[in-house]
Amino acid sequence: MLKKLLLGGLGAALVLTAGILLGHFGIQRGSTIPGWIQDVTQDVDEDLIQRFISEVDNVEIQENLRELTKVPHMATTAGDERTVQYMLKRWQDPDTGLDRAWREEYLVYLSFPDPKTPNKVTVVNPSDTVLYTAREKEKEYGPDQKDPDVVQPYAAYAPAGHPKGKLVYANQGKPSDYLHLNQTLDLNGTIAITRYGGEGRAQKAINAAPYGVIGVLVYTDPRDINDGRMSDTNETYPHSWYMPPSGVERGSFNTQYGDLLTPYLAAKDDTYRISMAKITGIPPIPTQPIGFEDAYALICELGGRPAPSEWQGAFNCTYNLGGPGFKPTSTFKESQVQLDIYNRGEIKNSSNVMGVIRGSVEPDRYVIYGNHRDSWVHGAVDPSSGTSVMLEVTRVLGRMVKEGKWRPRRSVIFGSWGAEEFGLIGSAEYTEEYYSKLSERSVAYINVDISVFANATLRASGSPSAQSVILKASKQVKTPGSESTSVYDNWIRYFNRTSPTYGVIPNVGFLTGAGSDYAAFIHFLGITSMDISYTYDRTKTSARIYPAYHTAYDTFDYSSKFIDPGFTSHQTVARTAGNVLMRLADSLLLPFNCSDYAESLEAYLAKALELYTEGLAVHNISIEPLKSAVKTFRSAAASLDQMIRDSDLANETPLKVRGINDQLMLLDRAFLDPTAFPDQYGFRHVIWASSKASEPTFPGLADAYERAALSGLDEDWEEAHRQLSLLSQAILGAAHTLEEVI
Repeated sequence: MLKKLLLGGLGAALVLTAGILLGHFGIQRGSTIPGWIQDVTQDVDEDLIQRFISEVDNVEIQENLRELTKVPHMATTAGDERTVQYMLKRWQDPDTGLDRAWREEYLVYLSFPDPKTPNKVTVVNPSDTVLYTAREKEKEYGPDQKDPDVVQPYAAYAPAGHPKGKLVYANQGKPSDYLHLNQTLDLNGTIAITRYGGEGRAQKAINAAPYGVIGVLVYTDPRDINDGRMSDTNETYPHSWYMPPSGVERGSFNTQYGDLLTPYLAAKDDTYRISMAKITGIPPIPTQPIGFEDAYALICELGGRPAPSEWQGAFNCTYNLGGPGFKPTSTFKESQVQLDIYNRGEIKNSSNVMGVIRGSVEPDRYVIYGNHRDSWVHGAVDPSSGTSVMLEVTRVLGRMVKEGKWRPRRSVIFGSWGAEEFGLIGSAEYTEEYYSKLSERSVAYINVDISVFANATLRASGSPSAQSVILKASKQVKTPGSESTSVYDNWIRYFNRTSPTYGVIPNVGFLTGAGSDYAAFIHFLGITSMDISYTYDRTKTSARIYPAYHTAYDTFDYSSKFIDPGFTSHQTVARTAGNVLMRLADSLLLPFNCSDYAESLEAYLAKALELYTEGLAVHNISIEPLKSAVKTFRSAAASLDQMIRDSDLANETPLKVRGINDQLMLLDRAFLDPTAFPDQYGFRHVIWASSKASEPTFPGLADAYERAALSGLDEDWEEAHRQLSLLSQAILGAAHTLEEVI
């Protein structure tokens, strides 16, 4: 009994002492709560988002664009350096600039025409008399086209050479197109003329070479870009947005992105470089783009059989395949087409301009916003519409920071990428140089390249988990010219889909290729990414892209008259993209939804089951592991969602919030497999990698299955099995990252 009393007394004394100590320190702490307590619970401030939206100014964007397009600014030229200095000036402004801005340099391999010896395309008769010469430069309608720094249209990375041969028409230059020609024509020693579209630029020549084709011409058919319109008297620019007859789409003719001499290495002074002979994915034969007025003169004189109906274009003549060569009744009869190409490769210094607003709570977590700066000529739409928007976003946010009104929870990095037009080079080199840091710390990448293709509706693509934040931001911004209709409500009228979870919603596309600077972030690093723009009403035009794309007519005059008069669509993109950025930078819990990812995986699975189940089974390959993996992912995503709903995160420990955010942040990384696509530089994401398959489903499995089904070879079916296994295990691995930590 005495023992019990002594123990009880001791226990009471301990409790009393503890209470006194707790009370003492509790009172002390209560009277002076450390600042970090409030900091760690910082969440998105809706009032600040509304302030941001209200301060984005369309006139500021207009003036940004006017300044950015004063001169042509192709990568590494004097005009490019002028834009570098302008970006630095803006981002270092004491009143509206960022915390810090700087430039980063890379020595990269580019390709240029010879300014002293222009490329030529001619028709020559058997005695080498020139019967026809294609334009070397586009027609001048104003001072912009007269600028001496307007580069001649050319195919970057196409080799120099002087092929001469009979002409054939090869449609879009797809493998099936050359196969069709080869069934009735001897293509050895011919020159092929092809249309843009249907196949990548470089592939049109790569596909041609095995058949003995020695040179390729590429043009834009008015059917594909101009809704058939061809006359600059009253139908095309300068009277409308349509491409004039002499307009030529320049471009990078390579199939890979990043510096071609330093794959997986940042292109610095002392970096190891492969020999130029080892470069792959570029045209093996001379190639040259021309305007449709010159294509008309050539195609309408071709002899031979009529091309298939689906190969016919807008010209008022029958598109023949070529004999090879021209009609016997043509003034070009017995003549050949000669290409004189003087392109040359150079290693040049290219700059990224970088800026940062340092985060107040989690400075080691990065929200990255980027757009390339270089253009082929003046580049008012591509890319300066995006640069002008980015500068307005940074002006408004920078002022809020300088005034002490806002500082993001996480750091925000802005990137003005160089040499994108040559193959996404600036952004790719940045991801290679900072691979480890970006892999560990990046929350998301927002890409706004061409911010306004036209002024009808928003268009967005991205990782499925980012769908929710894009849709939420679009509901808070009004569509141009309306005080009542949101961007969301307008968007859903143009692009929508039926979600099993939400019903009819705007369609957020997938980032399945390497069309802009998001490529290295999503495909190489596995960073949740998105691409945001405004675009046109596809019921009113069949143009595959805005018609002045990569021509000398993509100018401030063109944009202000025909793309977005008043710049209110630019303003809307700035408001929407900036809204997304602030939510990603400030939200206590990252605004990602992993169940939306599950829905996308289930849609891909349904298509795979429909297409591949029976064919795989014939070769004793079961698709059940893939079904099981997707089911497990759905279950894990639902459990994480439930745990988030059940948590009062503002009152949880910071480590718990950080842990959940890491699960959300790293989800796309879980789908990376460096062994999945060994022949495709920078593609490691097994869900969103580029694919040649005709159906929207898992890319590696789709390509491997189609190849195996075509060839019937055992090794191809083994590759299909390998792709199925690595896909199933990647999805299962991603599911494990969403489960409760063990």
